[in-house]
Amino acid sequence: MNANTRQGGSLARSMGVKLIIVGVLALAMTVPALIVYALISDRQGRAREVENDIQSLVGGPQAFAGPILLVPYQVATASSNPPGQLATRYYVIFPAHANAKVNVTTEVRHRSLFHVPVYQASTTLESTFDLTEALKQVPSDIGLHWDNARLAIATGSPRGALTDPTLSVGTSTAALQPVSLGDFSVKLTDEGQAAPLNFFWGKPAELGITTTANGAEQLAQKFSVTATLKFSGAQWLAVLPYGNATEIQVHTDWPDPSFGGAFAAVTRNISSRESEAQWSVPFIARGSASQGESETTLGKLASSPVTVAFSVLADPYQSVTRSVKYAILFFVFVFLTYFMFEVSTGQRVHPAQYILVGVAQIVFYLLLLAFAERVGFGWGFLIGAAATVSLISVYAGWVFGADRWRLRAFVIFSLLYAMIYLLLRLEDEALLLGSIACFIVIAAVMYATRHIDWYGATTGPTAQNSSPEEPR
Repeated sequence: MNANTRQGGSLARSMGVKLIIVGVLALAMTVPALIVYALISDRQGRAREVENDIQSLVGGPQAFAGPILLVPYQVATASSNPPGQLATRYYVIFPAHANAKVNVTTEVRHRSLFHVPVYQASTTLESTFDLTEALKQVPSDIGLHWDNARLAIATGSPRGALTDPTLSVGTSTAALQPVSLGDFSVKLTDEGQAAPLNFFWGKPAELGITTTANGAEQLAQKFSVTATLKFSGAQWLAVLPYGNATEIQVHTDWPDPSFGGAFAAVTRNISSRESEAQWSVPFIARGSASQGESETTLGKLASSPVTVAFSVLADPYQSVTRSVKYAILFFVFVFLTYFMFEVSTGQRVHPAQYILVGVAQIVFYLLLLAFAERVGFGWGFLIGAAATVSLISVYAGWVFGADRWRLRAFVIFSLLYAMIYLLLRLEDEALLLGSIACFIVIAAVMYATRHIDWYGATTGPTAQNSSPEEPR
């Protein structure tokens, strides 16, 4: 075996080992990426703390419902002490028709780098009752105490009250007092964010609505009640479909609110200055009975809200977190590029130099996080990518000793970072595009290394005649 054959075989074997080392280094670099991930979680936790502090000052997410009619009755409970002692329960009768109108004015509170949307909601809740039909459905074994009936409304946190809520019929107004009906909350998101429900009630007699112990006089009457509320809150607002048929209208000056919840809006108009949405929820769609025991009926009602979200359009932490999930692609593609340059030029690259390139990519995530907090994810990615691509491209020119490799590296790495940004923005097509990109890259590597004899057992004409500057 001549010297050229031995040299070619040794070089081929060493390049095969180098490829394995490069792969191991790419995997190893995911460990410091996890540290960056922990840093993102820490900054995100800090943002949540600021949000919670501001929300607690203004009342947090708010929810509204009512007026509804509460009639007490008594039952014997098995757990009572002494046995046979009577406990007070409440029978809920929802209005035949409900109409809710909410006018929301918003602003953004700033603290350090963090922004939290807050609002003031002026709310009018109207209820029209028809007890002629309602009392025909009351179970015969329940003795309702109509002389102690109450009209109640539900709100979110009382801390957000800007004025005392009122109940009115014509010129008559009822004073409201808090009442405990159980622990209820309105589910706002699948992640568990919720708005508490607190109840306040007043006597119908104060509004000129006649009630008696057996409800005989009440049966023949139909009446309407209006509740007026003004509350502050943050980020979320919910209205429950508290009538057998409910009309809900929300108007806001927030530029891009998210109208959602358990029901789709019938109409919505969204613009940069003001937005409006209307819901019409019939009885069959509401999913809860027209009347019944309070714990059951109110619990079902709270699970089907109409919601409006006031949030900053882009959450930089969520986007940065998603970008870290693609870290292994960054490391593999960049390291493969350096490896292919190494194969093409014959210039040996030390593992320590690969590590330096990997550290530069870790610093990219730090730059991305730092700038995304200040200027948003898009500009943060552009700044971090421009700095990182420039650095590792210039470094390629230093390592391989020619400006053409610097230029080639700049083009390849620019395309790589552009592809990753595209994957982050196109969530639905990310898997498809990412899979295609990976296939193209591995196919390109296979093609470029097709003449390498990884065992170094033989040397073909390509290996014997190739120069250090030509691909083998």
